[in-house]
Amino acid sequence: MNFMYNACIFDRMIKLLRYISLPVFLFCLQQGYAQQSANPNPYRDSVVQLYGVVMTADSLQGIPSCSVIVEGKGRGTITSYDGVFSIAVLKGDRITFSSIGYKDRSIIIPRDLEGNQYSVIQLLVSDTTYLPATILKPRPTREQFERDFVNNKVADDLYETARKNTNEATMRQLIANLPSDGREAVNYQLRQQATKAYYAGQVPPMNILNPAAWADFIKAWKRGDFKKKSND
Repeated sequence: MNFMYNACIFDRMIKLLRYISLPVFLFCLQQGYAQQSANPNPYRDSVVQLYGVVMTADSLQGIPSCSVIVEGKGRGTITSYDGVFSIAVLKGDRITFSSIGYKDRSIIIPRDLEGNQYSVIQLLVSDTTYLPATILKPRPTREQFERDFVNNKVADDLYETARKNTNEATMRQLIANLPSDGREAVNYQLRQQATKAYYAGQVPPMNILNPAAWADFIKAWKRGDFKKKSND
């Protein structure tokens, strides 16, 4: 008995919710439509059709192939052969006009623009660039070319430079002209002191009677160590 009574109450509650939910749904739908009509899509309202012409400031001639770039958006367009262009932008966008030989110019689409169209006549000023002077000379004759080619000094490569630096005559000249460093000076002084201490109390031998000294002298003479050195 209680089960039948609860089922009857549940069925009445479902019917009541059906009658209530339908008016509520219709009311919400009406409110959403009214709000959409009062506040249209802001993105659609911010789209602007920008069109116009780009001309030279001095002669008022159309500039063809002029770049019309929307800064920070990675898109743009170019003008036609008579300087006319058209592009869709947003309110607040920064538009830059650039062309070779002219200074860049930029405009900003007004954020409070009424409507969705904006026309502009953009004038570009010539960008003057001064190049350094170039001196033109006549071509050399065959005799001049041969003379300059033969007398032209070609820089040595690394192999030739290394060969010159390791040449025996060059090394002897460097040894004779370069001063001794600290280590060589100390070694020479120690050898002198050792020789003096070794021959203390006796007469040191004379190299004029030393066969080894004569052999070193003859080798140095054959090498040309005693020749007059050139100033080069």
